[in-house]
Amino acid sequence: MKILFASNEVAPFSKAGGLGDVVGSLPKELIKDENVEIAIFTPLHGCVDKEKYNIKELPDSQLKILFGYQMREFKLYVTKLPDTNINVFFVDSIYYFGCFNEVYPKWLFENYEHERYIAFSQAVLEYAKYLNFKPDIIHTNDWHTAIMNSYLVSNYNLDEFYKNTKTVFSIHNLAYQGVTDPSILDFTNMQKHRVYHHLGIEHFGHVNWMKGAINFADKIIVVSPKYASEIMTEEFGEGMDFTLRAVPYKICGILNGIDYKFFNPETDKYLTINYNINLIQNKEKNKEEILNKFGFKNKDLKRPLIALISRLVDQKGLSLIRDMEYELQKLDANFVILGSGDKDYENLFIWLSNNTENIRAQIGYNESLAHKIYAASDMFLMPSKFEPCGLGQLIAMRYGSLPIVRATGGLEDTIIGYPLNDSTGFKFWRFNGYDMLDAIKCALYVYNDKYTFNAMRKSAMNADFSWEKSAKKYLKVYYELLS
Repeated sequence: MKILFASNEVAPFSKAGGLGDVVGSLPKELIKDENVEIAIFTPLHGCVDKEKYNIKELPDSQLKILFGYQMREFKLYVTKLPDTNINVFFVDSIYYFGCFNEVYPKWLFENYEHERYIAFSQAVLEYAKYLNFKPDIIHTNDWHTAIMNSYLVSNYNLDEFYKNTKTVFSIHNLAYQGVTDPSILDFTNMQKHRVYHHLGIEHFGHVNWMKGAINFADKIIVVSPKYASEIMTEEFGEGMDFTLRAVPYKICGILNGIDYKFFNPETDKYLTINYNINLIQNKEKNKEEILNKFGFKNKDLKRPLIALISRLVDQKGLSLIRDMEYELQKLDANFVILGSGDKDYENLFIWLSNNTENIRAQIGYNESLAHKIYAASDMFLMPSKFEPCGLGQLIAMRYGSLPIVRATGGLEDTIIGYPLNDSTGFKFWRFNGYDMLDAIKCALYVYNDKYTFNAMRKSAMNADFSWEKSAKKYLKVYYELLS
């Protein structure tokens, strides 16, 4: 079984969020099935380090494709996914991707942003033919590659190469759907009558690439069972709930996992000192480093440290922190924040970092620092407005940091809330600052009960959210499609 994965980010080469982690980890488990062969396609972003990862250009891979009246040129590069024999192919376009040092550049013109992923999507389909990699399954992810599903229905519907190919589409975040003006179809050179209708990509007079993938894909995978049910409601459906309710037979919720070899406090090369569940006291050395690095006034190791590592956007519930900023300053706890995103939130956390005694922040993302913070923290805050799956809470548990979460989507699926048996974290339900504050206070209360807190920490570190179980469910989906 040949599977073609298409994604805008693939860890460790390019990563801006959970999508990169998923596409960089899931294939490693899938190829443990000896019948599976995988090829991953992703853009060659300017931030990808070709030297570090030994990424080489394939000879004679130059490709020209006409979009509208514009001819665009591409090249193809390749390397192996670390610790595997899986080929990762990088589609190189200096006009669309190589000119940026970010995976998701800010302030792009809407048309240009859509042109980037249209060009990438068709280039992938052409390069699969060039490589003679005839996929049994094409697995697309989020709206950036959802465009491939429309191309398969339009321009490649009579192509013998893709005659027997089945398609799977993963929704990692329904909020980003790829909506634009129908005039973009002139650039795609698609057969409009095949795709631009209410059972295709047309959505209230606009092009919606994600809607096209929902309608055209053979199977839709949502990244947690709870989120799969939530998105069919008006509250969480982002205007797509009616479309999703029309195809419930396609939808399958499969929980994301994490790479337990990479996220392992016992071997993590980024940590000051490694530890495991039996050497949990070593966490304090990592905590001491973070307290010193961020310049906390109170460096008492017995004082709880609460971490937040996130994209700084509304979805992550950061408005609740803004609402409770004065109450958080009064708590007997330190807070450390790492992330980047909306300027309003970046400025808020910079101000708090400069003007409070117990809140510190670093704007930007640093993989090494993130690992150090996971290892140093006692609790991990995720007050999300909605959360398709979430990986932060899974990583935090792995490092013995107990999540404090709003019970939505994957956070509801993955955290057993105190005071239930074998609890692994703390939950609140209403999207309300005072409810979040109550959950934090509950966590601080339990922190002082070392017997209970250590028992919860042990349950969290023993929880199994590796890809092994989820990969079996993915394989079941693939095999059922092919049968």
